[in-house]
Amino acid sequence: MSPLAFPDAERLVVDHLKNRAELAGVVVDNRPPAGFDGTQRAVLVSRVGGAWVDDLHLDQPLVDLEIYGPDKTTAHTVALTARAALLEATGTVYGGAAVTEVAEADGPRWLPDYNRPNANRYLSTVRISIRPA
Repeated sequence: MSPLAFPDAERLVVDHLKNRAELAGVVVDNRPPAGFDGTQRAVLVSRVGGAWVDDLHLDQPLVDLEIYGPDKTTAHTVALTARAALLEATGTVYGGAAVTEVAEADGPRWLPDYNRPNANRYLSTVRISIRPA
C-alpha cells in the first residue's frame, strides 16, 4: 500500500479563489502580504482543524477565511463574495484530489483584529471534503 498524499487544503482554497473574476483586486493567500495592516481587501486562508476519515478515504479540513477591507461594508461585501465563490468548489479537481463537498461551518461574522487597530475583518469557517487520488 502506498502512503497517502494529502492535498494542501489551504493552497486548494487559495487557488480556487485567487483568480475568480468577482474577487479581482482582492489579495488571496495563506499569509498576509508585505506591509499588511488590515485595511487592504484581502482573504487570508488557514487550515484550522479537521480530520481524515479513514473508512471513507476522505480528508475533511476546517478552513478559516479571514476577510479584510478598508471599511466594514467593503469587508462584508468581500466576505459574501468569497463565501459564494468557495461554495462553488464542490466537484472541482485540484491536482490529484477531488472536492466532494463544501459546507459552511460558521458563516461570516464580524471579528475585530486587535493586532491591527485599523483593520475591518470578518471571519468564516468552512468544512471541505476532499478525496485524494
